[in-house]
Amino acid sequence: MYKSFHTERLFLRPTDEGDAAFVLALLNTPKWLQYVGDRNVSTEDEAQEYIRKRMLPQLESHGYSNYTMIRKEDNTKVGCCGLYDREGLEGVDIGYSLLPEFEGNGYALEGARELIRAAKEDFAIATVKGITSKDHFASQNLLRKLGMVCTDKVILPDEEEELLVFEKSL
Repeated sequence: MYKSFHTERLFLRPTDEGDAAFVLALLNTPKWLQYVGDRNVSTEDEAQEYIRKRMLPQLESHGYSNYTMIRKEDNTKVGCCGLYDREGLEGVDIGYSLLPEFEGNGYALEGARELIRAAKEDFAIATVKGITSKDHFASQNLLRKLGMVCTDKVILPDEEEELLVFEKSL
């Protein structure tokens, strides 16, 4: 059984195939498409396949991956937050995204703080990184609120955009 986490307002549990409709919606939000990129996921079946191939293998091999953030007050899925072992990036990356209607409520910060705590205490990770587009100022601000500092730039495999790399020792 894989670990789940909670904060004052959120449950964070590993994303599974039952989250396909939610993942489909999230991967096709304007900000995801702009800042992360089109993953060519346009049906629930493709979303299930994306979860199976892109999220579950890392969960099985590392014990952590992508977590669905669920608001406690009404069990609504608001976004995702995760710890990722990304090709082309040395170390563990923290990532987050929200459905547009839940932005601006502090959910990404709350979820990310909990996963940084878990990275250190539950997974014995010494350093967490965060990558973001040079023009994604909201993401940069969130990484700074998490105590991260911009230390480098990187272009991930099969990508063209140079990303900023933020880092925090735990």
